[in-house]
Amino acid sequence: MKKVCVFLADGFEEIEGLTVVDILRRAGVETETVSVMGRKQINGSHGIIVEADKVFEEADIADADMLVLPGGMPGTLNLKAHEGLRKQILSFNSQGKYLAAICAAPTVLSELGILKGKKACAYPSFEEELDCGEVLKVPAVTDGNITTGRGMGAAIPFALRLAAILCGDEKAEEIRKSVVYE
Repeated sequence: MKKVCVFLADGFEEIEGLTVVDILRRAGVETETVSVMGRKQINGSHGIIVEADKVFEEADIADADMLVLPGGMPGTLNLKAHEGLRKQILSFNSQGKYLAAICAAPTVLSELGILKGKKACAYPSFEEELDCGEVLKVPAVTDGNITTGRGMGAAIPFALRLAAILCGDEKAEEIRKSVVYE
């Protein structure tokens, strides 16, 4: 079974994080929410309190197939500040394992030099911060092992793209139809 870790930090965009969790679990992917805050309770950017499955120090991240970073503010800044997460992202990239980030979170990948020469997208006000080959204005784009998404309104196509990567196009299409996403 495929495994994904979705990293949560205070100020994360709830829809971007939880839509990914929901879609991937529907696809049969073991999807674990991991707090980088040292506690399981996370305060979303819109006041929604979410309990993560594990805190970073307890999670077995190395055996995951994909790491996902939701955006939101100051959630993205909290993700950027976590040295352990930064090391895991660099390790995954060096192994060619899947990384995904949406909204402001592609700037985390960019800051680590991971987007150089790649096509990427991000929330419009963060596009100039992307050190990448080409910035696209599309809901989601995959270039090699990296998938980026534009923002909250792109959460479903972003999550479906991740499901397709991990489980195939047929499974992603089945989920798209089941959630009545047109």
